[in-house]
Amino acid sequence: MPFIQVTMLEGRTVEQKHELMKKLTDATAEVLGGDPQRIRVAFYEVGKDDWGIGGVPISVLRPDA
Repeated sequence: MPFIQVTMLEGRTVEQKHELMKKLTDATAEVLGGDPQRIRVAFYEVGKDDWGIGGVPISVLRPDA
């Protein structure tokens, strides 16, 4: 059973997350074969102060993001 974990910055809409979940499931089933009902997807949302690039938080690097 495939288990897909997606880590991303917070701020996406519920609709965007649902669409991504569906498309990831469909693509995984197509490529790997098998029953889409056995594919799991989990989203982990990270705050802009909790994600850094080069030691600098995203909230500082991209304040409008």
